[in-house]
Amino acid sequence: MKAASPQNNDLPGNGTAIHGVELLHADDSLLVLDKPAGLLAVPGRGEDKQDCLSARVQAVYTDALVVHRLDQATSGLMLMARGAAMQRALSQCFESREVGKRYVAVVEGRLPAPAGAEAWSLIDLPIIVDWPRRPVRIIDARRGKPSQTRWRVLAFDAAANTTRVELEPVTGRSHQLRVHLQALGHPIQGDALYAPAEVQAKAPRLLLHATALQFRHPASGLPLSFDSAPGF
Repeated sequence: MKAASPQNNDLPGNGTAIHGVELLHADDSLLVLDKPAGLLAVPGRGEDKQDCLSARVQAVYTDALVVHRLDQATSGLMLMARGAAMQRALSQCFESREVGKRYVAVVEGRLPAPAGAEAWSLIDLPIIVDWPRRPVRIIDARRGKPSQTRWRVLAFDAAANTTRVELEPVTGRSHQLRVHLQALGHPIQGDALYAPAEVQAKAPRLLLHATALQFRHPASGLPLSFDSAPGF
C-alpha cells in the first residue's frame, strides 16, 4: 500500500496538549499517538493503575476509544478511534490484518542475519499464557495459539554485543515479540519478564518501540503512514 502524507482535519481539541503523550494525527474519525514507555495503554486493576494513555486522551477527546494496545513497557505508535462505529471499523482492520505494524528492538547477543541484506526471517512458534505465572507467556507446541513474527537484522553493535532488529508481527498475541525473541535465545534488553537479570540490568527500560503504522482510513479510503523513531 502506497501511503499518503497524513492530513489533520479541523477538529475541536486538535493541537491541544495531552499530558505526556504526543499527538501525531487527529481527524474526526481517529487519532494517532506516540505512547511513552512506562505508561499503561488502558486502566489496570487498582486505584494506582488508573492513569493510562486512554484516560489522558479521553480527557481531551471524550469520544476516543481503544482499538489496540501496547504493553506498558513498550513505547511507540497507538491508534484510537473516535466513536463506536469507527472503533468497530478499525478493529475489523486489525482482525483482518489490514494494518501494517513495525517495531524496533535491541536484543542481547548477535542475532545471525539471513542471506541478503534486506532478507526477512519468520518465527513461527505457538504462544499460550502460563497461568501459574500470568501475565507471562510461553511457547507451547501443543496448546499454544499460532503466532508468527517476521524479523530482520538492522545492525550489530560489537562493543555492546547487541543486535538492533526490525520486527513485523503477523499475528497479534500478547507479549508476542518479547516471547519470540526470547525463544531465539536473544531476549530484548531491559525486559523484566523475559530476560535474565543481567540482560534486564543493561537498559533502564524495555528496548522495544512501535515505530511504524500503515493502514487505509476507514472513512476516506486514504492510505496513511506514520513513523516514530525509537529513543534508544
